[in-house]
Amino acid sequence: MRLLYAAVVEAVLSGFAFLLLTGRYFEEGRVVVVLTRTHGLHSGDLFVVAGWAVATAALVALALPGRRPTRVGAMADAGSPRSG
Repeated sequence: MRLLYAAVVEAVLSGFAFLLLTGRYFEEGRVVVVLTRTHGLHSGDLFVVAGWAVATAALVALALPGRRPTRVGAMADAGSPRSG
């Protein structure tokens, strides 16, 4: 189920990043990478790409199977001696 949630969030996140990269907005900055004669990657787009990359990495880490976080109360109980 975690993988499904992560996939849905990634699709929405990528859609928003795509809209930000293809739209026009104030202070786009200079073109740093030319893609076509009329399109390119602006310096302002680098912030969007960096945010997308960090969020995607977090989703991958969330979706991967592995150690589950333990509850704080369970950790406290495990370290305390039981009185009988």
